[in-house]
Amino acid sequence: MRIVSLIASSTEIVHALGFGDQMVGRSHECDFPTQVKELPVCTGPKFKTDGTSYEIDQRVKEIVQESLSVYRVDAAILDELEPTHIITQAQCEVCAVSLKDVEEAACQIISSNPQIISLQPDSLADIFEDVRRIAKGLGVVPVGEMMVEQLKGRMEVVAQKARALPNKPRVALVEWIEPMMAGGNWMPELIDMAGGINLFGEAGKHSPWMNWEDLVAAEPDIIIVSPCGFDIDRTMQEMHLISDRKEYAGLLAVKNGKVFVADGNQYFNRPGPRVLESLEMLAEMLHPEEFKFAHEGVGWIRYSVST
Repeated sequence: MRIVSLIASSTEIVHALGFGDQMVGRSHECDFPTQVKELPVCTGPKFKTDGTSYEIDQRVKEIVQESLSVYRVDAAILDELEPTHIITQAQCEVCAVSLKDVEEAACQIISSNPQIISLQPDSLADIFEDVRRIAKGLGVVPVGEMMVEQLKGRMEVVAQKARALPNKPRVALVEWIEPMMAGGNWMPELIDMAGGINLFGEAGKHSPWMNWEDLVAAEPDIIIVSPCGFDIDRTMQEMHLISDRKEYAGLLAVKNGKVFVADGNQYFNRPGPRVLESLEMLAEMLHPEEFKFAHEGVGWIRYSVST
């Protein structure tokens, strides 16, 4: 097989299923496992990805308003790679290359007539189903089912312990800083499994816009900032946009040292096998006296103005 994955999460799934050595191409966002960085890149953004979260948001909105995809697919490279399988998604065109773009590229020039596997991860159940979908496309249904059951089992061990705890902290998860957006899709489910109460966003639905006044009024016990596509260092560059607000110092979460920055690129916003690690990180942040998975300093940090 000759597999091209155009989603970072599906690249991880392909490797977890044992087909990493049969990948021949990737998207510009596929970066784990690290060896995939050596593969040809088949996509690219149509906008500059540097600048502030506000500037990135504005660039994306300008393109989307014109009914254009925010990423481009290099059909010529895809044709040269002669893929037998291309994995893409039909969920969020801001997060990954869309099914529409890949189908257009395939119709235009890709002579190998590849099988297109389209994913749509809106919830935890969808993530597991996407593993099964890829496994079916690659002809290893039993391997995919075993992977799903093992993943669900390990997550349920964490969930059972967390849900039995008497303290249920109220959690505000910020998925974009400016304008402010709350975590949606599978994140409310993970917060519940980690023994918390999610304040914003709804399980299985796209991340909603929120405003600072709503966050202040909710008075969360814990604030987690994990922008989609940003690692910890990139997020830290913009944390002042939150901590400089006049109400910030008076928030309960701030007074109690319960403001955290997490890696939204590698973990929270990536619907692949490392959703387990995302759950473990939440459990560490919400219940540090009960959970220690050694993710602190790697996947998340405690934030203070002096950090």
